[in-house]
Amino acid sequence: MSNIGLISRIRSTPQPSTPALAVSKLFLCIIPIAQIAIGAVHLHDCPRKHYISIYLIVAGVFGLVLSLLSCLPCAKTPEDGDTSLLNKICATWNSLTSLFLFCWFIAGNVWIYSIYQPNYNKNSTDVDPYCDRTLYLFAFWTTTLVYILLGVFMLGGCFVCILQCLCGHADADDNP
Repeated sequence: MSNIGLISRIRSTPQPSTPALAVSKLFLCIIPIAQIAIGAVHLHDCPRKHYISIYLIVAGVFGLVLSLLSCLPCAKTPEDGDTSLLNKICATWNSLTSLFLFCWFIAGNVWIYSIYQPNYNKNSTDVDPYCDRTLYLFAFWTTTLVYILLGVFMLGGCFVCILQCLCGHADADDNP
């Protein structure tokens, strides 16, 4: 099988049903909603880095907006090569929002990882101000989860590339 045959077979795979897409989009909205809720509840509970709660709220709102915008008809790829103004506006908005989220993620990394293992005791007499345990650990693990998922996807992509190269070389010998 040539690479073209593999690509055509991938394109002809059945698309997920609408209920499956709805459930997956709903599942992807859980983390942003939790970020907004925890950031809002603990808005003033981290004097050491008060930006951590703001980081969670803003990341949650923009993550939710991106998830909801992907449901709009302009988010779908035009089949006939149509590049209408609405599609260009949606593509530009999604690109700008994604760029903002990337920059915001970097800022959040600085705020979160720079105070790793903060003082969790609110009543402590230490010179070091405290940070609420729930707020900090949620921000820490959601940020770390992004790195874990990025690593998994990169390893999976490398595995698929290696597999495709091995299958491609084997198929090249089969065809005259």
